[in-house]
Amino acid sequence: MARFGSTVAFVVGGKRYKAGQTYCDTKANQVGTDVIWAGMSSSTMSPGLVPLDGGATTMKGASVHAGKTTQIDGANSIEG
Repeated sequence: MARFGSTVAFVVGGKRYKAGQTYCDTKANQVGTDVIWAGMSSSTMSPGLVPLDGGATTMKGASVHAGKTTQIDGANSIEG
C-alpha cells in the first residue's frame, strides 16, 4: 500500500495532478476518493507528496526525494 497527500500541483507524463488530493498506487489501496496514480513509483513520484502510510514512506525513501521535506511556496500549490 502506498498513499500520499499532495501539497502541490504537478504534471507527470502529460497528466496534471492537483494539490490537496490524496493519491494511491493501485485500486486495491484506494481509500474513499483517493486518486489512483497507476504509474506511481519511487522514480516517478513528485517531491510534493507526503507519505500517509508505511508503503509510501518506503517508496519516498527509495526516491531521489528521500530525507527532503515538502515545502509549499504558494505558486505551485495553486491549481490552474
